[in-house]
Amino acid sequence: MTITYILSQIFIIINYTFLIITYQSKNRKNILIYNFCAMMATGLSFLCLSAYSGLAMTIVAILRNIIFMIDEKKNGKSDKKSLKDYIILAVLYVISIVFAIITYNGILSMMPVIATMLYTYSVWQKSTKVYKLLGIPVGIISIIYNIYIFSIFGIILEVMLAISSIVGLIRENKKLLLGGNYELNI
Repeated sequence: MTITYILSQIFIIINYTFLIITYQSKNRKNILIYNFCAMMATGLSFLCLSAYSGLAMTIVAILRNIIFMIDEKKNGKSDKKSLKDYIILAVLYVISIVFAIITYNGILSMMPVIATMLYTYSVWQKSTKVYKLLGIPVGIISIIYNIYIFSIFGIILEVMLAISSIVGLIRENKKLLLGGNYELNI
């Protein structure tokens, strides 16, 4: 085990600590802020592991969060989508695809691209319930990528994050469980 590998695992622990907090938060602004901190740590981890697809998607994620935070601060929170919102989403997807092409190293190297695109949609649409629901497939995809890059703590903590996402979704939909309402409130 090298010092670089140990550092990568420390950064992964920091990353997932912040991400677990996001799945328990009901405030979109806090989700974006904690996610920004998590992305900084994960970028450093991917750099230590020479996981360049993951690093590239971390750059997209940081860019995405900055754009969303600035937009929400400037224009306020709105559930209605404007043309500008769709353009932002499209631009982020195009950047993700360009980085995917540049960093392509086999099909498994594309896992963070898929996860990032799903995650980007989950925070773009502004519903914390959808965010938590999409956290489940994002978690599964991230587990696969962590296996691919041999990140032991990444695998363990991604499983914990997926569980946290499920718990957060259940907490947000407790009426579903207690009130007899059988529709998922997304």
